[in-house]
Amino acid sequence: MVQVHNYNALRRHVGMQNVRRLMTALGERLATAIPRARVESLGRDVLEVEFVSDLPDALACGLAASRQSCGARIEIDGDEHELDLVLGGAVAPSQNDPTQLIEEAEAALCEARTGRVSFGVEPGVVGLADAMLADEVDGALDRDEMVLHYQPKVHVRRQAIDCVEALVRWQHPERGLVAPGDFLPAIERAQRMERLTLWTVTRAIADQRRLRALGHDLRIFINISGHLLADPAFAERVCACIVAAPDARIGFEVTETSVIRDPESAIAHLQQFDRIGVHVSIDDYGAGLSSLAYLKQLPARELKIDKLFITQLTSSNRDPLIVRSTIDLAHALDMEVVAEGVETHAALALLSVMGCDMVQGYLISRPIGLEALAAFLSEDRHRAATQDTRASFTRLAAAWKRA
Repeated sequence: MVQVHNYNALRRHVGMQNVRRLMTALGERLATAIPRARVESLGRDVLEVEFVSDLPDALACGLAASRQSCGARIEIDGDEHELDLVLGGAVAPSQNDPTQLIEEAEAALCEARTGRVSFGVEPGVVGLADAMLADEVDGALDRDEMVLHYQPKVHVRRQAIDCVEALVRWQHPERGLVAPGDFLPAIERAQRMERLTLWTVTRAIADQRRLRALGHDLRIFINISGHLLADPAFAERVCACIVAAPDARIGFEVTETSVIRDPESAIAHLQQFDRIGVHVSIDDYGAGLSSLAYLKQLPARELKIDKLFITQLTSSNRDPLIVRSTIDLAHALDMEVVAEGVETHAALALLSVMGCDMVQGYLISRPIGLEALAAFLSEDRHRAATQDTRASFTRLAAAWKRA
């Protein structure tokens, strides 16, 4: 739905006949912006744009194309007129009830009127703000503004770092370092994670080679979005990218929720990743819909316990029991266990007593840039971060054994 918000003002200024010509010109622009779209008038100031596409981000792309094509002024009788537009959209499978789709688009249009630049995010509705932010991220990739930071995982018994997690950051020229929470959720909602993910894999492989040249041979884990996990085209592209770098040591972190969305496709693709040497890690275990039925089918080598259970580990009665049982379960399935969100020596000591394999969190290191990571590894700073754990370990070991 596209509404001309300043319709009444234009009508008073140019007259009814000319404002109708403006609406016709607007419809022609929309039809050109989205090939094979059907554009109809729903009233004097609202146009409906309907189109069918197999692309997962078709609505976001359609909204962005509409905004771009209609942003320029329209000329009538030698005078240029600016249209103040409000856009609202909805998406649904083609076999769904079209009436419901129209109602969702109208609801989105009503929500957009409050801000005139964004949508309320309703089921089946993609926000224009999300599409615009996804466009910005594409531009940031073109300008090489994205960077990777890395957070180490320390092996508890060996006190060694064998792998790190790659976390994307946006080095914005005006806003500085933008945290992932400020842009990744929008790209997820717009279902436009593929380009950023493929860039992350490529950059991680290049950074891995630089670290290896400095004497640090680490596996790098990368987060994979749920909608990409079920996408066969993405699976093919990312496998080709990794196979083209035979020295790459890559891991993918996926959530259980992303598997449950489309288990058949997700499991098939995870098995495909495993065959080319990619290690699979189950991320945020326990935070979502944990399912043993899916867990036993996954070719996972690592399970990460969500920090929700780790931050309260030494102050809760139930969390230690949940964590200990999860560690035993993972070991029974031949998986190593990573506890994320470790921030205190007491938590690290208790996890060590429980048999947790690796820890990750601010106690060890925040996510840091490549140069800082190289220095961190060369100076063995993780040993200094964990050396004060011995007293806590002795005390908690005795308490845990008594329990």
